[in-house]
Amino acid sequence: MDEKIVILSGAGLSASSGISTFRDENGLWERHNVKEICSVGCLDWNYEATVNFYNLRREDIKDKLPNNAHKMIAKLKDKYPQKVEVITQNIDDLLEKANCKDVLHLHGFLKELRCMKCEEIVDISYSLQNETNSTCKKCNSKMRPNIVFFGELAPKYETMHKILKDCGLLVVIGTSGRVIDVSFLTQYADYAILNNLEPSDAIYDECFTKVYYENADTAYEKIEQDIENFIKNRKL
Repeated sequence: MDEKIVILSGAGLSASSGISTFRDENGLWERHNVKEICSVGCLDWNYEATVNFYNLRREDIKDKLPNNAHKMIAKLKDKYPQKVEVITQNIDDLLEKANCKDVLHLHGFLKELRCMKCEEIVDISYSLQNETNSTCKKCNSKMRPNIVFFGELAPKYETMHKILKDCGLLVVIGTSGRVIDVSFLTQYADYAILNNLEPSDAIYDECFTKVYYENADTAYEKIEQDIENFIKNRKL
């Protein structure tokens, strides 16, 4: 089986496009208590506030545009559809706006609602979740944002680990390593590249073949060349 190039991204991929990250000062997250709007059980006792928060986040991504790094990933996925796998922790749609195909969203997708009972998924695009779409048309139960909250199971992780079993090159872009231990994931790959704005105490540089500490919107050309070199020569 051909070795895969697996590109795993986090919030840093979308930061230069203006998407609010979890740790941004004055961002959407800064004005809310995560335990109240993004933790297991919050829909049971804080349903309206949770729905309203994700309505704000959906509105936040509506006019945002993909940056050079999104476009680079989409170009490589289009050029090598059987070799490149794209996995993201992000719930925004900037990879899709860059025309990237078959993106695996580990933590859900902001434009979707999911039934709390039958798991039916509905795409509402950038619409608000309100009384017109908060009841499941299949089973009449409540709908929720299709987001994995803190403390909930993340079923797509199993798919990620299956993909990584065939990984030759792992490319990690824009993640602190605090949600997913990306240093551990490098054991799947022969070569690994890390691109973050700055070092993280949750990531061990020595696990990576190359490290670029700079904005993904500027590092993208080097990463693209590394991937092309790997495909051509199977080395960095």
